[in-house]
Amino acid sequence: MNFTHSLTEYPSKMSSVTIFSPSARPVANMLLDCGAVRIRPDKPFIWASGWKSPIYCDNRITLSFPKVRTTIKNFLAEALKSFFPEAGAVAGVATAGIPQAALLADALNIPLAYVRSSAKDHGMENLIEGQFTAGQQVVVVEDLVSTGGSSLKAVAALRAANIRVLGMLSVFTYGFEAAEKQFAENRVKLVSLSDYYHLLEEAQQKQLINSHHLTLLKAWRYDPASWNM
Repeated sequence: MNFTHSLTEYPSKMSSVTIFSPSARPVANMLLDCGAVRIRPDKPFIWASGWKSPIYCDNRITLSFPKVRTTIKNFLAEALKSFFPEAGAVAGVATAGIPQAALLADALNIPLAYVRSSAKDHGMENLIEGQFTAGQQVVVVEDLVSTGGSSLKAVAALRAANIRVLGMLSVFTYGFEAAEKQFAENRVKLVSLSDYYHLLEEAQQKQLINSHHLTLLKAWRYDPASWNM
């Protein structure tokens, strides 16, 4: 496969995944500046899945920077109003999606709940923490979407509780083909504030990566499961 094509060939809008254009570059820039995203092509990170990765994203770091945190909150609010104006509540995906959802719910003055990765084994044995009513229209909030598995598991839990999921908001997505396929199959629209394509553009402008790094980063994006340096 030839990886010499320009960055502009990366899609910014797909059938089931949309990148919110007003926030795409600003958020990518902030994630790099505050250290939420680290790019290390020559010394890959190891994900929990075992994948080797030239990039690591931890959006929880944004919470420590008031200006960044507020900007992301405001963009999430704009995106929700633009794509899901009928939403009456938000649900965070545990754990990293919870603070982003809480900030958004507070900004819009709407109800908040969150979805656990698994039900508690004691007490009320809740999977969904908080109170929604059957038929309530909810937007799910996630900080990061990679393959989409854990995010869509939260959607399934809400749907099983007769809650109408309008879609999902995320701070960042890698834009993997597998994730797009899963969101399409589960009939969930994902709107993300930024993505891998815009991140690479910002990293280039900041001279954080060179042409060799860019080739490695593009190759990883196309086949992360088998990527190697």
